Amino acid sequence: MMSPLIGGLQKTTNYKVVLPFYIYAALGFLSGTILLLCHTETIGAHYFNPQALAITHTMALAWGTMIIFGASHQLLPVLVEGELDSDRLAYLTFIFTAIGTPLLVYGFYMFDMGLTLQIGAILINIGVICYLANVLGSSFKSNRRNVHAWYVITSTLWLFATTFFGLLLVLNFRNPILPSNSVDYLSFHAHLGIVGWFVLMVIGVGSRLIPIFMISKYTNDRILWLIFALLNIALISFSIYYLADFSTFTFYIPIVLGLSAILLFGNHCYQAYKVRIRKRVDQQMKTSLISVAQMLLPLVMLIIALAILPQEQFPGVVMIYGFCIFFGWLTAIILGMTFKTMPFIVWNKIYRNKAHQGKTPTPKEIFNDRIYQIMLYSYLVGFILFILGMIIRNQVILKIGALALLIAAILYVYNVIITAAHKARQL
Repeated sequence: MMSPLIGGLQKTTNYKVVLPFYIYAALGFLSGTILLLCHTETIGAHYFNPQALAITHTMALAWGTMIIFGASHQLLPVLVEGELDSDRLAYLTFIFTAIGTPLLVYGFYMFDMGLTLQIGAILINIGVICYLANVLGSSFKSNRRNVHAWYVITSTLWLFATTFFGLLLVLNFRNPILPSNSVDYLSFHAHLGIVGWFVLMVIGVGSRLIPIFMISKYTNDRILWLIFALLNIALISFSIYYLADFSTFTFYIPIVLGLSAILLFGNHCYQAYKVRIRKRVDQQMKTSLISVAQMLLPLVMLIIALAILPQEQFPGVVMIYGFCIFFGWLTAIILGMTFKTMPFIVWNKIYRNKAHQGKTPTPKEIFNDRIYQIMLYSYLVGFILFILGMIIRNQVILKIGALALLIAAILYVYNVIITAAHKARQL
């Protein structure tokens, strides 16, 4: 029996809109891990260096943002109980972002702040504007906007704020248009995207999908609205403190607010887990639940940095902080949710009109579960080893950890490809 959400997916977005984002994101993940393996020597250096900027934007845009674009084009109509406003805008989102991202990454990698970087940033902003228009059009065309839809709407507005400010930073490298140099604003720019885009979107969608995939009836909109308020207040207060150059102590306020929101989200997932109907939790859901715990690691790093470490050690902590976000909880939840959503999209494309003709494979049988498990173990080993290597500054451990992450990315790409290329068959 299908859940209301899964059943609703059958009536929504065309698979041709969604699947290109998944495939592109898989290649983005692969590219990010290759860059990481090739440039482990940057660990310990200042975070403002060509390789670190290239890796960060590959993981943030080509990996995290593109997979969220794809999944949200499929899920948003269900959340607002309507239809996607425009397939054309979705295609334009893909085209502009897919072209702009490698241009931006190349510009950072070559440390050339000229035309290539600027064109990449402009194209990404056009793609985000198309996505924002589609989200707003889909949401306000419908009269049903639940708390999850408001998470998507708000996180998309924060995404546009992030990319537009990023464009200003790119232009500011060559022609000063901001009061200070671009490096001074990097933390502000990063947290607009990390908290405003990724954390809000992941919690908004994850708080809906995790209970559904565990077949749990648990819901608590009051807590979700509280989390929504805490995260937005945390981000707004951080922005004010940062731009107004308040004392370091004031930054504990947004950190505490963000920590409270994540703990509440963790408890929300735990409550859903306790009352689940499906007692056996598959590997994909276990991965997603692991990612919820991983969300605490970056905050722990921030607290340690502010409370204990001297200022000269901040760049090293920033590296670990960024790694815990982009290769940690964000990657973990994507690894889990990809193979809960993409196989159904493919199944729906191929078997929706053929199910009455005989027994068909289940969505879980469309990808290779054994490969998925090896990928997951390789990812966890790589993540742990790389964190250890960053802490003790050991290049051998860093290389082994990065290699394990690359193997995980290769296996992920393999599973995405066989899922997307699945052909109809009867059992």
